[in-house]
Amino acid sequence: MSDTIDPGLLAGNRRTLADHVAHHFLWRVDAGVGFVTLNRPERKNPLTFESYAELRDLFLALRHATDVHAVVISGAGDNFCSGGDVHEIIGPLVRLKAPELLMFTRMTGELVKNMRHCPQPVIAAIDGVCAGAGAIIAMASDLRLGTSRSKTAFLFNRVGLAGCDMGACAMLPRIVGQGRASEWLYTGRALPGDEALQWGFFNRVVAPEALEAEARRWAADLVAGPTFANGITKAMLHQEWNMGIDQAIEAEAQAQALCMLTEDFRRAYEAFVVKQRPVFQGN
Repeated sequence: MSDTIDPGLLAGNRRTLADHVAHHFLWRVDAGVGFVTLNRPERKNPLTFESYAELRDLFLALRHATDVHAVVISGAGDNFCSGGDVHEIIGPLVRLKAPELLMFTRMTGELVKNMRHCPQPVIAAIDGVCAGAGAIIAMASDLRLGTSRSKTAFLFNRVGLAGCDMGACAMLPRIVGQGRASEWLYTGRALPGDEALQWGFFNRVVAPEALEAEARRWAADLVAGPTFANGITKAMLHQEWNMGIDQAIEAEAQAQALCMLTEDFRRAYEAFVVKQRPVFQGN
């Protein structure tokens, strides 16, 4: 048996996504940023069975993407996403039996899992309506940029369902606190942008006409940073939810030691010595 490992075998799953063609939303890669645009503006960008599945698969593929280091997800027109399409999802669901319903809810949950497990920071750029599954996609993102006219609603109880959808009861309290998450999930009310910022759901609120440019700038800053280390940060933010303090400190010690082996760490030191700005390359 050879003592060496062919790097090609280790890189077998790595791929570029610039040429990926999406069928149920818009997708493009520009300067290391992947842009997802939900593109049914005449209906406020609702999701269908097909778009759910395609989003799930895209975020799974992003785990191995070599040309995407941050993702921006937004909606076409003046809205983010109105949730599951009433006619194309809700209507068919009421006619399904339990096994098929469970297949659907597990599939939607896989979208959230894949968003959390891809190494790229995901920025949700939210204008107008952000409701139901749209609010979940925003919640599952790493950073949320809103506008004063955005309205975010976890409205599952308005359609006779529980608020525990796609991880909401686990994730939302960690973002806004248990009491506020409880209010939001029990009432289904829509939070305007300024209140969502006050609650800590939005990181920033900007004017609607500045939303796209601000999201691009934020993503560009992430791409210009140490992208390998950013992926480690995202992984640890997710994994440490299930750790005690001692376990988390040890996990972070191991993760940080790994980052100290990167060329980006050396580049930062050498740039500091000569009083220059480091140019990170993600390795």
